[in-house]
Amino acid sequence: MPIYRKRYADNWDEIALAIKEAALWRCRHCGQKCLRPDEKPKGLSRSEWTVMTLSVHHANFTPEDNRPENLIPLCTPCHISLHSRARGRSNTSPGQLELPLY
Repeated sequence: MPIYRKRYADNWDEIALAIKEAALWRCRHCGQKCLRPDEKPKGLSRSEWTVMTLSVHHANFTPEDNRPENLIPLCTPCHISLHSRARGRSNTSPGQLELPLY
């Protein structure tokens, strides 16, 4: 999922990994167990793998605010859904958060 890196902390990858590990790689919204970066079961298409990817959402839509209580682990579908519903508050542009159609 592309992100505008200038608004994120230099150590964002480490921050996000810590949140994902603390969540035991589960989406806080739907509870789906997601894949770790080194996991990719054979036979999964890119779309299937993407759906099982965990990302970290900023609850207040402010990428500079990395307080743990502001960071929510979400699977790709839940993250996309949340941003779609929050168009007026979202920090993404139309089309930025989409699932690939493979």
